[in-house]
Amino acid sequence: MTSGKINVTVENIFPLIKKFLYSDHEIFLRELISNATDATLKLKHLTAIGEAAVEIGNPKIEVKIDKENKKLHIIDQGIGMTADEVEKYINQVAFSGAEEFLEKYKDSAKDTGIIGHFGLGFYSAFMVAHKVEIITKSFKNEPAVHWTCDGSPEFTLKPADKSEHGTEIILHIADDSTEFLEDFKISELLTKYNKFMPVPIKFGTKKEKEGENEIEVDNIVNNPNPAWTKKPSELTDEDYKNFYRELYPMQFDDPLFHIHLNVDHPFNLTGILYFPKLTGDLSIQKDKIQLYQNQVFVTDNVEGIVPEFLTMLKGVIDSPDIPLNVSRSYLQADGNVKKIANYITRKVADKLKSLFNEDRKSFEEKWNDIKIVLEYGMLSEVKFYEKAKDFALYPTVDEQFFTFEELKEKIKSNQTNKEGKIVVLYASNKENQHSYIANAKAKGYEVLLLDSPIVSHLIQKLEMDNTDFTFARVDADSIENLIKKDDEIISKLNETEVLQLKEFIENTIANKNYSIQTEALDSNAEPFIITQPEFMRRMKEMQAMGGNSMFGNFPDTYNVIVNTNSEIAGKILNETNETVKTGLVKQALDLAKLAQGLLKGEELTAFVKRNFESITATKN
Repeated sequence: MTSGKINVTVENIFPLIKKFLYSDHEIFLRELISNATDATLKLKHLTAIGEAAVEIGNPKIEVKIDKENKKLHIIDQGIGMTADEVEKYINQVAFSGAEEFLEKYKDSAKDTGIIGHFGLGFYSAFMVAHKVEIITKSFKNEPAVHWTCDGSPEFTLKPADKSEHGTEIILHIADDSTEFLEDFKISELLTKYNKFMPVPIKFGTKKEKEGENEIEVDNIVNNPNPAWTKKPSELTDEDYKNFYRELYPMQFDDPLFHIHLNVDHPFNLTGILYFPKLTGDLSIQKDKIQLYQNQVFVTDNVEGIVPEFLTMLKGVIDSPDIPLNVSRSYLQADGNVKKIANYITRKVADKLKSLFNEDRKSFEEKWNDIKIVLEYGMLSEVKFYEKAKDFALYPTVDEQFFTFEELKEKIKSNQTNKEGKIVVLYASNKENQHSYIANAKAKGYEVLLLDSPIVSHLIQKLEMDNTDFTFARVDADSIENLIKKDDEIISKLNETEVLQLKEFIENTIANKNYSIQTEALDSNAEPFIITQPEFMRRMKEMQAMGGNSMFGNFPDTYNVIVNTNSEIAGKILNETNETVKTGLVKQALDLAKLAQGLLKGEELTAFVKRNFESITATKN
């Protein structure tokens, strides 16, 4: 057996680091400022525990552009490095000074916010620079040094003339990366990646009023103490709203409410999630939650760590325990990710329940703005579904709100079908289904308004979990068929007359998508009622959302219910003029189609023309 060490050739690995480690070259600034932040936080910690006898004052990081000489400077007032430390941390690829520091001071430094981990961030500088310089002086009483490298494995290290502790990185920007010498570009990147870094970042100066005079002050581009780093007890509702505006300056509506995340066991996680007012277009709602690691922006694609149904929320999540890939660009699979997702789900559910219990009226007023998130969560997360039973609401067309248990008590004695199941009547569009709603309400029935795009899926779920319930849209059948009545209505027509009527109407309509049914309904009910079978309509709706494609395309099928007790039915049966008789059927059918929004195009044009001609004929 042979054993040994794998030899990594620097000449081979260096181009890989420069070109392929990071998917986006702009990341270099985030990485270098993260290093500068770590250097500052390390010195703060050593000063606090008495291991650094220096005055640190109020340190900041400065970013400067030297456009004329094609240089970009990143300057910190942190811990600095000795010559030996430059050899150790810079010349050894993937040796992390932050990792070593945290290990050495693991008992006292775990909450310092130190960022680094892999020891590769510095080399991202070579993605945009053909040469990089480091001028650094340690907080220890040792000489400053000047390191230079042109992107090859060769470097120089010599003494430097620097009196204050800290480090200055000088990037000689390559010809293909001169965009990083523009103020607007650097400002954009600082806002994107470093907006909430824990050390103030200076980029240029700005003018401010001081009494009658205008003075020049440092332009600090970040907020080192964002709201999520504070305790909920330290913040007011206005503070939360102000932070929301800071996160989304182009968002003009205030959030409906917020959820402050704060846990330190079994993982560390902080953050603030906001429920915004949702628009009808859910596709533009996603990717609004920002993921940070120790206040360093990572990504706004948080699928995996945030349950999918909550990706329509906005806000910030920050955790040092989230596993990232080497370039800190995206999540890696890890047991902690699932734990964090479960925690967030539970925290959101608990917040919603408390809002419901504390101020139900306010919760009801917000329902239409939050229901799509909750309904989606009930469908996709079993644990959330169990908790949501206590606060999920089911509004009626009259804007009354019931929980499912309240609804059951309300309708169980009055709305049952022939099989003994409780029938939950609902509408999906108050305007389009107005006549059906009016008919149901006239008979004393409650009608829910369930109008979200995923309602068919939700109904299926509720029926599976409540086998004594069935849902039926008000236009799925005649009310008399949907709900059992003790007093049966007797038909005015005998059996032969009913068969004759049905046969003539079938021959006149002659459309396989319309199934003719005859029923003895109240004489005041519509003569022709068009319904769509509940099952087929649900399947089509779910298919339209991308589900049930395995069943193929469902056809548009409808039932035409002919009320045998209506005056129109009697007229059709007794009319001897075939043209008039056919016209009565077509007119009644068109009116029924019109009530369902099914009369369109050529049929609608012909219907309007026919009615105008009828008016003209009447006047004559």
